[in-house]
Amino acid sequence: MHKSNKILLKNNLRVISVPMADALTTTILILVEAGSEYETRKNNGVSHFLEHMCFKGTEKRLSSLDITSELDAVGAAYNAFTSNQYTGYYAKVQPKYFDEILDIISDIYLNPVFNQREIEKERGVIIEEINMYEDLPMRRVQEFFTNLLYGDQPAGWNIAGKKEIIRRINRNDFIEYQKNHYLGKSTTVVVTGNFNEKEAVKKIESAFSGIRTGKKVQKLKTVESQKSPRIFLKMKETDQAHLVVGVRAFDIFDKRKYAIDLLADILGGGMSSRLFQKLREEMGAAYYVKSEADLLSDHGFLTASAGVDNNKVSEAIKAVVEEFERLVREPVEKKELQRVKDRCVGGLIMGLETSDQLAGFYGGQEIITKKIVSPEETIKKIQAVKVEEISAVAKDIFKNNKLNLAIIGPFKEKPRFEQILKFR
Repeated sequence: MHKSNKILLKNNLRVISVPMADALTTTILILVEAGSEYETRKNNGVSHFLEHMCFKGTEKRLSSLDITSELDAVGAAYNAFTSNQYTGYYAKVQPKYFDEILDIISDIYLNPVFNQREIEKERGVIIEEINMYEDLPMRRVQEFFTNLLYGDQPAGWNIAGKKEIIRRINRNDFIEYQKNHYLGKSTTVVVTGNFNEKEAVKKIESAFSGIRTGKKVQKLKTVESQKSPRIFLKMKETDQAHLVVGVRAFDIFDKRKYAIDLLADILGGGMSSRLFQKLREEMGAAYYVKSEADLLSDHGFLTASAGVDNNKVSEAIKAVVEEFERLVREPVEKKELQRVKDRCVGGLIMGLETSDQLAGFYGGQEIITKKIVSPEETIKKIQAVKVEEISAVAKDIFKNNKLNLAIIGPFKEKPRFEQILKFR
């Protein structure tokens, strides 16, 4: 497939290069260990707000239009994103424009000016973004679920932050946060696609020579604590109930991570998955049904999510809990497990077809685990998972003191759900 090279520069910046000789594009992705889990109660939302502000002007490019018009002029696809544990900035372009995008992307990352007038304007934009998420129950219910799991600690907070905090964040908050987190040591630059490797690394080294060095402020350790099943209800007049049933799991360093990914896929990975067949094909109760494992540096969970007919919500929750229990009781058949493995491998390979997807694959691993497992190695590890390992994970995670349910819908009374949200 593709060979990756990792170089550690003098300023502790990590550079990962993954050449694809036949690619039609080149992607530069900058990742930094800064996300909502690095925040405090006072500045929750600052990681995401700062990401927006990086596009609002630098010393060299005074306005957002200066930045975006330069990127548009070379036909680049570009964006930025913030998650719980990292922030990313990227641009993807025809190979001949490598120098241009490196100059722009490194500039917005290293030299944002945080213009006061722009901060005031962007405040309004972010509050509207939060309002938009509040009107998207399919997404919002996921936030309620993580808040139910982790409560009032960084792992339980929203990435976009609370409106009242966004209204208060000021220029100094950005400067301070950037000083604590946007450092050589906590930054990875990934370049993938069609480029000259030797030259590219040299150019990246030069572009980032001014990056701050120093000690990174670490995130607080996530605290897990739960004694019995928990439920969160958000009363809202919706035509469909949006629900997440899930359990606490383990972190990304756990060697069972390949087994839990396959277990999630057995439950709700594709149209032939157990929950899809049950909730959609048999019960006709849902349109979307999915299951996934979300593993981070010091915590993780597995969820099953669905948008369900309001009248069938109890039956749907019961069906999910029953499918969880079935994995504890009955070993998965070898044939089903092989089908799921092949589906996951196919998805992985197809997900690495373009330079930006490849950058995400390598960079996402590096920024959280400081270690890269190649696609070939990943495929080997997926194919090596045994039926017994799936059963062992199921027995470990499907317990009442790890079980949680979040719902958005026209419901007020918890007791009706408490009766069905438990393992027998």
